[in-house]
Amino acid sequence: MMMELAEFRTKMNEALNARAAWLEREALPKLKEEFRAFHNAFYSIYSLILKKKLIKEDPYKSEAKVADIKVPNTASFTEAERPEQLGLRLAEFDNQLDFLVNFYQFSLDNMGLEKIKRILGLIKYIDWVHFSPDAASTSNTNGMIETITQAKNQSDQLSVTIIGDALSVLEKSSPVIFNYLRDINDYNREAYKAELRAASADLKEADANPAGMKKKYAQAHPGKIFYAELAAEVAKEDYTKEGAAQREKILQKLLAALDGGKPKQAKAPVSFKSFLIEGLFAIGSVSATFTDILPKLDENAEILANRRKGFWEKLRTIVAQVMNREPESAVYDIEYVDAARGVTVKDKVVFNTFRSNLDQRIKTLFNVSTRGLAVSKLEGMEEAKLQDILERYIRDVQNQHKILSALDDYFKAAADSADRDKIKGIKPELSTIKNAIVKANQKRYDYIAQKEEAAQFKRMGIETET
Repeated sequence: MMMELAEFRTKMNEALNARAAWLEREALPKLKEEFRAFHNAFYSIYSLILKKKLIKEDPYKSEAKVADIKVPNTASFTEAERPEQLGLRLAEFDNQLDFLVNFYQFSLDNMGLEKIKRILGLIKYIDWVHFSPDAASTSNTNGMIETITQAKNQSDQLSVTIIGDALSVLEKSSPVIFNYLRDINDYNREAYKAELRAASADLKEADANPAGMKKKYAQAHPGKIFYAELAAEVAKEDYTKEGAAQREKILQKLLAALDGGKPKQAKAPVSFKSFLIEGLFAIGSVSATFTDILPKLDENAEILANRRKGFWEKLRTIVAQVMNREPESAVYDIEYVDAARGVTVKDKVVFNTFRSNLDQRIKTLFNVSTRGLAVSKLEGMEEAKLQDILERYIRDVQNQHKILSALDDYFKAAADSADRDKIKGIKPELSTIKNAIVKANQKRYDYIAQKEEAAQFKRMGIETET
């Protein structure tokens, strides 16, 4: 019996080490990207309902400092309290997701049993999988459903599409995240049980129970949480008749999970597609920023239009409405620096045409902004095609950034002094777009560099790993 246990514990430690390496290498990076898709989709909805004033803005959101994962308030609230309560809670929820995606270190050391519980609490904070009035079981989920229903009723077709696509991502992404977290949690449980076995290895069989293990574990790991239910599992697996079968089952499950339970396949050709796809995710993220910019452009254009409207202009507008004709679009004379040539260029922007084109670009970019929407389609494309799309999107967004920056300067300069304070600036949004361009370009450069390095190794007779 003791020899069997010693052999099992040796095999178990080897399997746990291999499983840990697999989780760090494969599962955790994918989990982080899935969280990024989840956050992007949530933020699309959050920013839209905030803009439509269906929830109240938390004035302290940007000042809140997130140091660790914490599930926001889940207490019930009344219908009258919904705009304020949902506004505060979604602001905190967004901050938590932002912390998780951009600042939290995705490693097994940082994802113990207690931390997994909190992360699961975040994903279940709103039930995106059963997102319907009949299934809603919490105030947060129900309040979100009612708010989104309002948003759809008040929105244009583009906003309705954005909401629908984002909900689809949230619904599909949630179970994927659950599965990754379950895999990590299963590993954590077995790793903890291995610690228990090591700490209580010298216990006599009569004392190998949760109470006896607790004393030994406290001596070996002072200050760490003791899980009595896992100690009970160890006692059952190691010291009962059915224990041998259970141990073998656990060991085989760990080993099979390393390769998905499938036989090893022949080595696939080296692919650097992931750099291009990450670049597309980066450049696609500006769809949300473009969406934020549009209402500001509309307000600024309206301010200038009202300044110019004299009697005859107003009369022409009325006649156009009576005749069911489209009103003439404003044309703005803008200037910008052509970075390639280092010269100042003068151009004309037909506002309605520019705005319509920007609307279309928002739809196109949104389709590549999150992993959940288009990743399977992107992964099915040839690298050359992906590279062409990425380079085209980067050029297009660079051009939009240049025109938007020029329009920002134009609106501020063209407005009357009395109206200048009413002009909505877009400098923060322009900075966000610039950062996305830089990130997308960096991924493009990484792709080119890796391809060149692989080609160099191939010429030298050295194979590279995928």
